Amino acid sequence: AARAAMICSWIAMFTRASIIAALAATASAFTAPALPTMGARKAAVSTMQMQDKSYAMPFLSRPPVLDGSMAGDVGFDPLGFTNYFDLKWLREAELKHGRVCMLGVVGFLAQEFVTLPQFDNGATPLDDFFVVPAPGLWQVFFTIGFVEAFSNNFKLTPGDMFAEGRAPGDLGFDPLGCGKNPDALARRQLVEVKNGRLAM
Repeated sequence: AARAAMICSWIAMFTRASIIAALAATASAFTAPALPTMGARKAAVSTMQMQDKSYAMPFLSRPPVLDGSMAGDVGFDPLGFTNYFDLKWLREAELKHGRVCMLGVVGFLAQEFVTLPQFDNGATPLDDFFVVPAPGLWQVFFTIGFVEAFSNNFKLTPGDMFAEGRAPGDLGFDPLGCGKNPDALARRQLVEVKNGRLAM
């Protein structure tokens, strides 16, 4: 009986150790790699300019306008949008959609825990959209249109949106002064693009 108890304790200890090792290995897969320095990014940009194939999809040719100069540019354009639309306008759209989706992910998770007094949560977070009355949805729709129009001074087409020379996604809102250091700004731009793509 004592030997059986000892074997059971060894098996339990081995099982716990195996589970901890498996969890540690899984957690290490989600560890972010170190971000490259500005010099490494410039070297990567020059290397990318010399190559003919897309970094994201090596079996496709790299589109000519995707030269790696923008944050997060890895030559991914399998449908060829950059051949027909202004690259700055496409980046502006990507950043806006990414920002909205990042807020949407926070809202998607928050509504599991926070409920406004006049509303009941649906069975799933997707059902919550149908709980909101129609005037509330119209309010959201018009607010988005108002913000879109006024943030660009009613310049909404690719031809006039960047006439003043502003960078895509730069709406002049930087209350914390994060854009003062160029290296930190480049890192934050890359993080924003990657997180926005993940949220989308």
